[in-house]
Amino acid sequence: MDRLYLMTVYVAVAEEQGFAAGARRLGMSPPAVTRAVAALEERLGVRLLDRTTRHVRVTEAGQRYLDDARRIIAEVDEADDAVAGINAAPRGHLTVTAPVLFGRLYVMPGIVDYLQRYPAMDVSTVFVDRVTNLLEEGIDVGVRIGELPDSSMRAVPVGRVRRMIVASPSYIEKHGAPHTPQELEQHTIVGSSGSSVPPDWRFQHGGSAQSLRLKPRLGVNNNDSAIEAVRSGFGVARLLSYQAAALLDAGELVEVLQDYATPAVPIHIVHRDSRQGSTRIRSFVDLMAERLRTDPRLHPVR
Repeated sequence: MDRLYLMTVYVAVAEEQGFAAGARRLGMSPPAVTRAVAALEERLGVRLLDRTTRHVRVTEAGQRYLDDARRIIAEVDEADDAVAGINAAPRGHLTVTAPVLFGRLYVMPGIVDYLQRYPAMDVSTVFVDRVTNLLEEGIDVGVRIGELPDSSMRAVPVGRVRRMIVASPSYIEKHGAPHTPQELEQHTIVGSSGSSVPPDWRFQHGGSAQSLRLKPRLGVNNNDSAIEAVRSGFGVARLLSYQAAALLDAGELVEVLQDYATPAVPIHIVHRDSRQGSTRIRSFVDLMAERLRTDPRLHPVR
């Protein structure tokens, strides 16, 4: 069997964690998929997958091969795109990741626009409040909020947002507003473990910076839950400006400690670096960058 075909089948089974699911993704029969993976393992002389009656998991050797297979398939796709020409309409599949709320508010409208422009494309999303590894998780494009670590990924700046401390008017009426960061220790704190927010609460005032590690009374693992808690009058939370914008405009949230706000943080679109670039990725990044750069909500004055 063709080696690239075997790789493609293996990647589908490994990512879907099942032969039947991989077969559905590829539009093949489960027996054909099973035969292809078996042929690949025989050719390599190693077991790539551990199979049980309920689960399929990659072995240690299988994970290494999966990473290499993803890279090789991506490079072949890019070579095809380069030969087809820069003006060829994109076709195929794209996987996009972003923080949950940002994805819903800003990325999803762009995806719908993209799919309407390019009928030969399909897109799947991974909207999660954690930092995903694009290469290991088979993701093509990601949106990152905050300073970027050193990376082999290509990064396109598209905007910025600032962190703010918020509470509901009912909470402020009952408990008062904090006037200094230290006073937050006397308030009910709602903490989110979303990836875009570091654990220490940082402040800046009069040219000096400080940070506090506050103990949340309520800890949640996504920003939507933190927003709902403070909106209902339970405590004080730290959010990004785009997360709080609609509720601030509606008067359901109030910003406090504005004089202690830190500088805005950048928003980037990141994608795998390559020499040729992929028509699928390039066209999506260009569209999304234009949308985000022209959105005034993603360019706060301070």
